[in-house]
Amino acid sequence: MKRNIATMAFCLCAAWSWAQTYQQTENGIKTSISGKQVDVEVQWFNPNSLRVLKTPQGKTVEKKSLSVIALPEKSDVKVSTSGNGEIVMKSPVLVVTLDTKTGVLSYAKTDGSLLLKEQENNKAFTPFNDAGKSTYSVYQGFTVDKEEGLYGLGQLQNGQMMQRNMTKVLVQGNVEDVSPIFQSTKGYGVFWDNYSATTYTDNEKETSFRSEVGECIDYYFMYGGSADGVIAQVRALTGEVPMMPLWSYGFMQSKERYKSQEETVGVVKKYRELGIPLDCIIQDWQYWGHNYLWNAMDFQNPTFSRPKQMIDDVHALNAHMMISIWSSFGPATKPYRALDKEGLLFDIETWPQSGVEGWPPNPEYPSGVRVYDAYSPKARDIYWDHLNKGIFQLGMDGWWMDSTEPDHFNHKDSDFDRQTYLGSYRSVRNAYPLMTVGGVSDHQREVTKDKRVIILTRSGFLGQQRYGSNVWSGDVQSSWDMFRRQVTAGLNFSLTGMPHWNSDLGGFFAGSYNASFGDNSATKNPMYQELYVRWVQFGAFCPMMRSHGADVSREFYWYGKAGEPVYDALVDAVKLRYSLLPYLYSTAWEVSHRQSTFMRALFMDFLNDKKTWNIGNEYMFGKSLLVAPVLHAQYTPEQKQKQLKENEGWGQGNKGKGTPVLNADFTQSKEMEVYLPAGCGWYDYWTNDFSEGGQNLKIKTTLGRIPLFVRAGSIVPIGPDVQYTGEKKWDNLVVRVYPGANGDFVLYEDEGDNYNYESGAYTEIPMTWNDAKRTLTIGARKGAYEGMLAERKFTVRTPDGKEKVVDYKGKKVTVKF
Repeated sequence: MKRNIATMAFCLCAAWSWAQTYQQTENGIKTSISGKQVDVEVQWFNPNSLRVLKTPQGKTVEKKSLSVIALPEKSDVKVSTSGNGEIVMKSPVLVVTLDTKTGVLSYAKTDGSLLLKEQENNKAFTPFNDAGKSTYSVYQGFTVDKEEGLYGLGQLQNGQMMQRNMTKVLVQGNVEDVSPIFQSTKGYGVFWDNYSATTYTDNEKETSFRSEVGECIDYYFMYGGSADGVIAQVRALTGEVPMMPLWSYGFMQSKERYKSQEETVGVVKKYRELGIPLDCIIQDWQYWGHNYLWNAMDFQNPTFSRPKQMIDDVHALNAHMMISIWSSFGPATKPYRALDKEGLLFDIETWPQSGVEGWPPNPEYPSGVRVYDAYSPKARDIYWDHLNKGIFQLGMDGWWMDSTEPDHFNHKDSDFDRQTYLGSYRSVRNAYPLMTVGGVSDHQREVTKDKRVIILTRSGFLGQQRYGSNVWSGDVQSSWDMFRRQVTAGLNFSLTGMPHWNSDLGGFFAGSYNASFGDNSATKNPMYQELYVRWVQFGAFCPMMRSHGADVSREFYWYGKAGEPVYDALVDAVKLRYSLLPYLYSTAWEVSHRQSTFMRALFMDFLNDKKTWNIGNEYMFGKSLLVAPVLHAQYTPEQKQKQLKENEGWGQGNKGKGTPVLNADFTQSKEMEVYLPAGCGWYDYWTNDFSEGGQNLKIKTTLGRIPLFVRAGSIVPIGPDVQYTGEKKWDNLVVRVYPGANGDFVLYEDEGDNYNYESGAYTEIPMTWNDAKRTLTIGARKGAYEGMLAERKFTVRTPDGKEKVVDYKGKKVTVKF
């Protein structure tokens, strides 16, 4: 008996001893892993998401995230210890276990299913000299299942859907936008919160992150149960998505570049004369004058002598205008002088390298252009002050923030030693776009609530979605191979939680297609015509539809006239986009209000169909439409081109070596194979033919039509034929109902271009399809806003051609078929 009492006393002492190995905090735990000389802190932000901080033992680090804006919650997580040296944290969703002998954290669902496990880390901290500061390179490896799908990392040009079996140095660039975050088909995500150059490795041994600079290991584990759930957690941590203006979902025309305000306004006039829908004209660079006035945020070019008149003329044509602004300034500009006075300019080699025009740059006349320190609040204030006075107050509608990586040539160690407001440039380089875009967005929001922020930008980092930011894929080459890569680039970027993405329709560097024709003659080259048409059709199903590029004009009227196949295909793609505006804008509300995503990798909606996990040539646009872009030439040979590196495309124009095809019969029909995901039925959008999912189909295509399918159970509102988004009220929408499953849809409307919706000035009209009863119920309208339609008609239509017109006055109505 005495022996048993003694044994019990020993066990109680051991348990007490384990209980003292950690400190329970208001939102988690802190402990020390003696065998690894590492301190570990776990902070719970909610039952689904937590932060892991690891530091060398005894070292205190105060690190404020640039991406994460949420604060940890007071934790209801139950903490206990096990007899074998584990600290177990249980939330209603997750069980997180820390092995206090090895320092390894593992993540499981409450049913015990393992989600992810760290690998024992013997190389967590490697001493590193960062511009004279003693710090570390940091590393953490994880073990993931061999068959697990991993996605994200930002916008890469590797053409991969899954980000497996690869090593990639994640650094911002012209055509690649990186964020060290991935998510899994198991329904979890990991965000490695570090802003220095970071190497992502995935192989048979590990999935890991290694960052060049870091005082601590700092990452977030998020469990959502699905891709949408992970994205919801990402946005709960890093910021929700505001509504962009309605007009920004219309068509945008641009090129490198319009050389006078008459030309800029003239493009809008021409589109209106031809009846081609258009909502925005974009003015590229050099409206400021010569390169020494680079990004002056002022109209010093004599051909833009009346900028307010230009903007007013565009507005009078019922269009909007965006304009190019940069992260750098020429030495003759007012912003340069103001920033330089405060020591807020970097001394790195950036674009443009020469003060005189021409290619290659003339080193005898260096431009003196310098990038500003966007990490500094004072620098961001100075930037906005000049932008506001020089351009915004003239009535400009949106910003094209170019070179937000920023451009950085001929890297030298001393470039990265340069101290920013937040530390060495080396330590924060990848977050530059987040800071500069955020500076413009925050300042505009302070100035007015009547004009929503819309920023088109060349680079992005996680958190940027909260700033009205739409990232484009940079100066990509005009080739079929590069076109194919844009689909996976956009899908993986979207899977990081940043939903607004687009690309230069037609590719940026297109000069090689001018071969044997002369300048701008690619508009008559069938090889380029076919590529351009297919890229524009893809653009109709991106969050932003914007045509842009160098070497070749992009305005549709250069590609023929009405009744000709190329011209008609381009115009029809834009008209299709406008017909889907009610669906698209309602999807934007789902993105903003319910954490959804525009461009949806197929596994997001069809996880149980493993065939979808690695499909990167089809995707869902919203939750109803399956888009299969035509990604291979069907009428002409694909011009073989080497893949250009950043900046190489300049000077390549009109030196094409491909053989132009002088004759191509674009009136013929072709076919391509499309996979329809299992688990539901599908309707061909064009023919209404029905097919069961889980099969590959040969689909007829024409130059004017790509494969487009609607999921059974969908409700898709179709808008009126318009020349711009606000031309006609949505007072008689066609509501297409696709039977075969129950379905629902919420039609969202608001004032279009202010922030009154944040105060409740919007309406939702719920629609529900009961497949068994074959009834569509249009529910009572929720909410109100000034100028809303109190009464309207809905023309309800089914694929078999049946149609019923409904008078709707805001009260519940049921339609039976």
